Amino acid sequence: MVTVWGRNNSTNVKKVLWCLEELNVSYERIDVGGQYGKLNEPLYRSLNPNGLIPCLQEEDFILWESNTIVRYLAAKYGENTLYLSDARARASAEKWMDWVTSGMSVPFKAAFIGLVRTPPDQQDKAKIAEGVEQLNALMTIADSTIKDQPYFSGDKFGIGDIPLGCFAYAWFNMPIVRPELPHLQRWYHSLTERAAFQKVIAIGIS
Repeated sequence: MVTVWGRNNSTNVKKVLWCLEELNVSYERIDVGGQYGKLNEPLYRSLNPNGLIPCLQEEDFILWESNTIVRYLAAKYGENTLYLSDARARASAEKWMDWVTSGMSVPFKAAFIGLVRTPPDQQDKAKIAEGVEQLNALMTIADSTIKDQPYFSGDKFGIGDIPLGCFAYAWFNMPIVRPELPHLQRWYHSLTERAAFQKVIAIGIS
């Protein structure tokens, strides 16, 4: 049995849940983090010493770091579906996973936490505006790439689409001004039609 530790409204946890749903892998999820706490309890720290979510537990195998978990699940369960056997195609898809982590996480945190998880009278408007500006610039880069291919994983939906798709859901649903990005919009619309996306991603932002 696969167990996912983490609250379902976490963007990083959503990556793992989405991957599992696409692969039709049975799993259970345990709420930790956010309003549920427990991240500093000895049991959870024994699984993930960083005290962060998500964490995947599969019998005696423990894995953390959301993108790494997605890669593992795709490699184990997703042959001929999410997992790309061609090394170059796989690397081209995986670069978008790492691009999201290295470039998008900081401005996303500033915008999302600032707008969605902070009371209006406590919001740092300048910090939020800077985060939104950086996010919009990054999404513009993504738009220029997706114009020439249907997915960030290439011709088919794959692991390269999952991390950015999770962030894109929040970006498209936050109360911000967004540039017109028709190629990204087309890609995002295709994601919203997927049953797995509807089940674990499109649950509102909070």
